Amino acid sequence: MGRFFVFWIYVSLPIIMPLVLGWRMDRILGDPPSMPHLIVGYGKLIARYEKQLNKPDLSPATLRRRGRLMGLGLTLGSFLVAFVLLGFLYFLFPLLPVLLSVPLIFYCLAGTTLAEEVKQVFAAVEVSLDAGRVQVSRIVGRDTSKLSAQEIRIAALETQAENLNDGVIAPIFYYFVGSVFGIFLGCFLDLSPLVAVVPATALMLCYKMVNTLDSMVGYRSERYLHFGRFSAIQDDVWGWIPARLTAFLLLLVDGKLSLLPFVRRYGSAHLSPNSGYPEAAMAALLNCRFGGPHDYFGKEVYKPYIGETERRVRMADARRAIRLSFRAESLLIILLSLVELLIGLYCVFCYSSFL
Repeated sequence: MGRFFVFWIYVSLPIIMPLVLGWRMDRILGDPPSMPHLIVGYGKLIARYEKQLNKPDLSPATLRRRGRLMGLGLTLGSFLVAFVLLGFLYFLFPLLPVLLSVPLIFYCLAGTTLAEEVKQVFAAVEVSLDAGRVQVSRIVGRDTSKLSAQEIRIAALETQAENLNDGVIAPIFYYFVGSVFGIFLGCFLDLSPLVAVVPATALMLCYKMVNTLDSMVGYRSERYLHFGRFSAIQDDVWGWIPARLTAFLLLLVDGKLSLLPFVRRYGSAHLSPNSGYPEAAMAALLNCRFGGPHDYFGKEVYKPYIGETERRVRMADARRAIRLSFRAESLLIILLSLVELLIGLYCVFCYSSFL
């Protein structure tokens, strides 16, 4: 029995521990500004190809085709490079990809940095309106030059909700999807359980490329309307399940699942097929109202209101939003770890040749 238990942990731990350690690194360190960052590298790569391919004198059809080429190429390329590199390290020494996955997972998560940025926005707007506008411009894509103090605070809270999904829940979700595939692949090929971390980390990195593409070229501006269309649609597809999972987790950690009808009602009314769900959950829990007209690249875009209570939000609301976000992250880590243990229990029988 003791031998069985040890082998069960051996199957499950190589998947669970890199995720837990990478997540804890993010909670402790955030994104140190002096340290090179992999996702910043993604951004520079996208900017380089966008400059080469996105020419204003080209036809819309050509721009869409080039946008698809860049989007697919970088998405598949990010997955294949990570998969091949980690796979190569696995065959050199099976523990190496497990160790390397910890900093890679850390790079993919942005919960702590986002929380600090949101708190700085609320602090800056107390100093002056101009300071608040400058600070919030770091985390939103809209024009902030005419925002009121209330609009600045609301923009920060909307970003906290939306990027909880993009920056934490969705990457963890795709790590889990890749790990399940990796566990059963290793079982089928009679490889060590350590191999499961290879597709898990590669798929997480792939999602981060998808999301970075959307954040850089997935706008409806004149420059990106055609070229960035594929990247925007691709991000919508990848983010569909995680966005709804994020909303559910936020309600669950606050014991307010009774607000699910509110989330369904307002989440589906949002211009984005995904962003509205975590925003609706956050607005419901804070009892405030999101949405309204915003200025993007000199053009007014009206976003349907989320919620009915128009009240002034304060730093206490920001702190509560951050607490809820961290609790949602923690709950997801716990739940996925339990599921991994159950899958590991099942797969122990597949790995019986190692006993």
